[in-house]
Amino acid sequence: MSKVLILANNDVGLYKFRKELIQKLTKEYEVYISLPHGEFVPQLIDLGCKFIDTSINRRGTNPITDIKLLLSYNKIMREVNPSVVLTYTIKPNVYGGLICRIGGIPYIVNITGLGSAVENGGLLQKITLLLYKLSLKRASCIFFQNEENRKFLSTKRIIKGGNQKLIPGSGVNLDDYPLLDYPSVKSINFLFVGRVMKEKGIDQYLEAAEYITSKYSNTVFHVVGFCEETYEEKLIEMQESGTIRYHGMQKSVLDFYRMSHCIVHPTYYPEGMSNVLLEGASCGRPIITTDRAGCREIVDDGVNGYVVEQENSGDLIEKIKMFLELSYEKKKQMGLAGRRKVEKEFNRDIVVKEYLNQIKKV
Repeated sequence: MSKVLILANNDVGLYKFRKELIQKLTKEYEVYISLPHGEFVPQLIDLGCKFIDTSINRRGTNPITDIKLLLSYNKIMREVNPSVVLTYTIKPNVYGGLICRIGGIPYIVNITGLGSAVENGGLLQKITLLLYKLSLKRASCIFFQNEENRKFLSTKRIIKGGNQKLIPGSGVNLDDYPLLDYPSVKSINFLFVGRVMKEKGIDQYLEAAEYITSKYSNTVFHVVGFCEETYEEKLIEMQESGTIRYHGMQKSVLDFYRMSHCIVHPTYYPEGMSNVLLEGASCGRPIITTDRAGCREIVDDGVNGYVVEQENSGDLIEKIKMFLELSYEKKKQMGLAGRRKVEKEFNRDIVVKEYLNQIKKV
């Protein structure tokens, strides 16, 4: 039986966003996954995967740690001897891609966003782009989640020709995130879901929460997510003052989508395609998000939500006020428009079929 090796940087993303693909692959191939151990590893094993515990410092820039990862991938490739390798996220894409290129192993890369190192420029950007150029050169296929990322790498001459495909992010499982009844109007619940960090727009969300709750007594601002930076103390203080409700990291966010009237995602992080927005829209929730790649594609401004200028709390507040002034029925229709858009453009089946086609070509 042919072997497929999947390289990723965490178990949560792989299970939540790729499980449908893995289910298909395990029927035809022997599937190995290489990533750090986490709580979703047992579920991935239950899907039929063989797990290889691999240490990755996702956000670290220590070259010694990265060399260790490169050597780990080299050892894994020799032991598994895969027919094709699928890579996700920056470090697996770069270091896994390098080993595949050197070893002549077919590999399919998914650009899930270019990351802060590329976004912020400087020496780190130059190093990262050089590594991308070296690692992507012999890729069997490069999947891009938004057109802006593809254009950027093409303009920088990191990629030249080759097999490039634009896919709708990770897509969304329409059954896992079904159309939910729109909640009643006792109070209007806004919801932030994501890693609590500056680049995800948490400062703008909290500023908006302070202003809006002081003017509209029937509003509640919820925060769901793990604090990657030093925000926990501030979130607890704001909860105690009644400005927000902080729920921390949650294994499932479906119940939060259920009670929310609007998803607010003011990120300026270099997204591939926002899964939070896809899930929220799939559940029939209006969305307010930033005008940047990976977010704007999911919003038809004024139809299923609003687009705001990034890092602009004033603009975010204005769009929230516009939403609050809509009638209940118009809010509901906005959510339904989002569901229709996701069904048409972002069904995960589209992504799975494209992967299976590319793997068969290899």
